[in-house]
Amino acid sequence: MRGRQSLAESLRKCSRNSLYNEGRQVHGAVFRIGYEVDLMINNDLIEMYRKCSKVEKAHNVFDIMPERNVVSWSGLMCGYLQSGNAKASLLLYKEMGLSDVRPNEYILSTNVKACALLSALQSGKQIHAVCSKTGFKRYSVVGNSIIDMYFKCGSIEEAEKVFEEMPIRSLVTWNAMIAGYASLLESMSCNKSLHFVKKMQESGETPDEYTFSSSLKACSTLGAIREGRQIHSFLIRQAVYSISTHKILSGALVDFYAQCGCLFEARAIFTQMERKSLISWTALMVGYARKGYLKDAVTLFKRLMRSNIPLDSFVLSSITTAFADLSMVELGKQIHSHIIKNPLNSNTSVENSILNMYLKCGSTDEARKVFCKMRAKNVVSYTVMIAGYGENGFGKEAVRLFEEMEVENIEPDSVTYLALLSACSHSGLVDESRDFFSRLCDDRRVKPSVEHYACMVDVLGRVGRLEEAKELIEKMPLRANVGIWQTLLNGCRLHKNVEMGRQVGDVLLRLDGENLVNYVLISNMLSDNEFWGESERLREVVKGKGLKKEAGCSW
Repeated sequence: MRGRQSLAESLRKCSRNSLYNEGRQVHGAVFRIGYEVDLMINNDLIEMYRKCSKVEKAHNVFDIMPERNVVSWSGLMCGYLQSGNAKASLLLYKEMGLSDVRPNEYILSTNVKACALLSALQSGKQIHAVCSKTGFKRYSVVGNSIIDMYFKCGSIEEAEKVFEEMPIRSLVTWNAMIAGYASLLESMSCNKSLHFVKKMQESGETPDEYTFSSSLKACSTLGAIREGRQIHSFLIRQAVYSISTHKILSGALVDFYAQCGCLFEARAIFTQMERKSLISWTALMVGYARKGYLKDAVTLFKRLMRSNIPLDSFVLSSITTAFADLSMVELGKQIHSHIIKNPLNSNTSVENSILNMYLKCGSTDEARKVFCKMRAKNVVSYTVMIAGYGENGFGKEAVRLFEEMEVENIEPDSVTYLALLSACSHSGLVDESRDFFSRLCDDRRVKPSVEHYACMVDVLGRVGRLEEAKELIEKMPLRANVGIWQTLLNGCRLHKNVEMGRQVGDVLLRLDGENLVNYVLISNMLSDNEFWGESERLREVVKGKGLKKEAGCSW
């Protein structure tokens, strides 16, 4: 018994200190002494290998265990989740359902997090149902994970419902709501995020670094410079955190000031940081690029290259995507050059972001070269190329790529179909659009959305087949939104069909009579066809309602 306890203590020491080689030696001793079938020792081995980032070794131990308990399953699931393999965790959860072991709150929480990482809403709902039936939903660790999962899957109302039903709301619970709203990057949601900060303080909870970083993110989306500066001042006055040494807060402040265009403040905080995070490097580079200071952005990137900070594939992909959104091809080429020189930092995700960058910058030939050299193409690779060709007017090339994708047995998803239909629309490929839309409707794996129907309406509207487009909207099995009717109205304006345009305009004003855009679209159609009186009357209605166009902003 003393030998068993000694082995357990040695394995736990190796776990705490991530001592892989020493842990392997203890594992060898386990076999020599004859404890390879001991449940506690095997659980400690799984934990040791998990903490040493050797999840495959942990799984090997798991596979030969004659007996498993909830700790065995939980340890391996956590290992896969921490290594970024959320799918493997969910597969284990499914396998566990066939065993006699019942999940506890930690297993349920772990797999809800896996669903969040994969945006697997249906699986998340199924686990939520299990939590409700077993009563684990009332545990904070489970409820917090469910809230986070619903936000990441875009089911905001479900997240709010779970929050309202939680009997005890911890700081983590409030932070999940605050971060969830801030992550949506929309004005209304970010205002809600800041409102929840106030409600949280009224409930007696004290904000922590995660509360402040989410609040700063909300402020940057809103362009709320004054409120962000108030948070900064509060942090300095309270002196609870040392900003120069706190990576999370200093990174959040650099990102906030950079996104709001306050580059002097962003650079000042960045300079003071003792340990600069990749987030802060990226935020400042993008801030310089957005303001047109390309030389400063390139200099900063070169400094990053010379630093000891490891550039993993996730970071390279994130930086490239940021430069793609700003059409900064020269900065994108710098990163592409780095990847060519350091191929170990590259994977399919990074190559997809390089493709996206070149296509958004209009460099279709460069994108094609990268695409042809890719060793492992996935559905995202093809979708990015199809979308890029469509945006640059190469509809037939987009169609050819889609057909090539099918030959390679890569299954298209809803985004692929949307990119393809959009490409056909921009290039006037009506027959091809109809064919692909029919195939989409027959595809049992993918359900057509309103956006897919809107693409078809756009295709038909561009070539004047307005009655057909209107009939498609009226017969589609989904509820038509404002956007799809606006698309049809643009077709009416293009082909001067005022009669149908009036009908569509009436529908739009019934759906959203407070939206200035609808009035402008109808008025422009009438003006184009010299119905000046009707156009003027509409403009008077707009004035009477007090509708005004929102001012543009640079963030």
